[in-house]
Amino acid sequence: MTMNLVHRLFCRSDRWAHTVEQKLLPWALRGVELGDNRLEIGPGYGANLRVLVDKTPALTALEIDQALADRLIREYGHRARIIHGDGTDIRFGDAEFSSVVCFTMLHHVPTPPLQDRLFAEAFRVLRPGGAFAGSDGVPSLAFRLAHIADTYNPVSPETLPDRLRRIGFTDVRVDVAGGEQRWSAVKPSRWTP
Repeated sequence: MTMNLVHRLFCRSDRWAHTVEQKLLPWALRGVELGDNRLEIGPGYGANLRVLVDKTPALTALEIDQALADRLIREYGHRARIIHGDGTDIRFGDAEFSSVVCFTMLHHVPTPPLQDRLFAEAFRVLRPGGAFAGSDGVPSLAFRLAHIADTYNPVSPETLPDRLRRIGFTDVRVDVAGGEQRWSAVKPSRWTP
């Protein structure tokens, strides 16, 4: 995964943190039950983590970039479990989390098969009845231009529901507004591997 300098500066800015807290997370998580033990995949610079850490008894964040994981440990390690790891190969047991979330990061997963593997891993580590929710940009010229020299593999909101259902999720919902998409999906309550 690569991010250009402008993108990195924006993602760690106060402006982005404010947008996340005031707009993105309230919209993305409206109506989603997250439970008591959440996993965030791909927290990056931590704008989402900063909000989530105060809203749950237990929060784990899984970050693929070692330097960012180290930074998050310094900032939030006393309030959340920060792990350097890969969302396509989550090193936790089956059914460990009440919810799994990821925000504005799926387009940095380099291929659709790896994105599907991330969805499958989110499904595996969810408890039966648990929610998988998040948000990302929608494919557009403006979104593409913001990602010049980045890993850029946007997820189509038209295909996302079927991709999640193929993994096993039910109650899949995808909404699009203002160049963003949000989704929520549920691992069936009667799921047995």
